[in-house]
Amino acid sequence: MRAQPFAIPALLLFLVAVPLVAGLVPRNRLYGFRTKKILSNDEIWYRVNRLAGFAVMIASVVYGMVAAGWPYDRAATDNFSIWLLHLAAFAVPLVVGLGVSGWYAKGL
Repeated sequence: MRAQPFAIPALLLFLVAVPLVAGLVPRNRLYGFRTKKILSNDEIWYRVNRLAGFAVMIASVVYGMVAAGWPYDRAATDNFSIWLLHLAAFAVPLVVGLGVSGWYAKGL
């Protein structure tokens, strides 16, 4: 699994998201989903970062499923299309999930 192009970043992001989902990270300017509004209130901070953490975890799991189903082989002749599939499986759920978190924060 480590030979897959985004396996290590997906695993690291999953691990970094766990404390956000568990509500263990207080408001700060370095770690978490941060905007002016989110940083203004503890309740908003924890709600939005729990959602963002779930989004990151889901994106990591989706990538893991794609990597297991369509493994990337560096030696294969047609590996670019598989690499693009891996990139999309990693980036699309991450961007969508974080976009939903931002949209949710605006509504609070």
